[in-house]
Amino acid sequence: MRAFRLFLRITLYYSCAALFIFLLLLVYPDAKSYFPVGGAQAILQSSNNDPFTAIEMPVKEVSDLGKSMLWVIIAVLSSLLISVPVCTTYIACRKRNEYDNSIVRSILILPMLLTSIVLIVHDSLALAFSLAGIVGAVRFRNTLKSPGDALYILMAIGIGLSAGIGAIEVALVTTVIVNYCYVFLWVTEFGVIKGSTRYMRRPYGKHDVIDDDEQEAKPPVRGS
Repeated sequence: MRAFRLFLRITLYYSCAALFIFLLLLVYPDAKSYFPVGGAQAILQSSNNDPFTAIEMPVKEVSDLGKSMLWVIIAVLSSLLISVPVCTTYIACRKRNEYDNSIVRSILILPMLLTSIVLIVHDSLALAFSLAGIVGAVRFRNTLKSPGDALYILMAIGIGLSAGIGAIEVALVTTVIVNYCYVFLWVTEFGVIKGSTRYMRRPYGKHDVIDDDEQEAKPPVRGS
């Protein structure tokens, strides 16, 4: 079953990532200071009316350029690594005749770009308005094929923002829950009505089996 294979892939990925972080902290306990985590706690503990005033870079040891660069590198790479299972879910479950490769690339690249952007405009209203003007000058002409694709782009944006403010734990928890939720929806085919337009592939079948709706979308082959 396709959905079961997806479940095994993302479970193995998260397990390997957790094991790697555990071994890294076991060997280098000080590495925790360079992880972009803690921003969620700062926001939740804030008693201010404006939650953004509580967002502070949770970095304890960035006293020089080298350590600051290390924090930024880890933050950007963290956003990339969290995006990988999101791409895996999209690739596995998306219906093939409406699959969009640009969505996959956007899910991988967009969080890294947003992480850097948030770091640049942090605590600077002038930079934020400048950035808004630059982005407004760029015209995006690509139209998403389905509202479901927009959810993946929204997840990518959330990952980048979380990493940029040092709250990567928010992105991790959200993506883990959403990915497993997609697996559940895929297995149960929740909301699917016979004859309606599908967003996900059929959850059963081998790699060489073509979905019925995909077969119908292909033009008939004419004889010679």
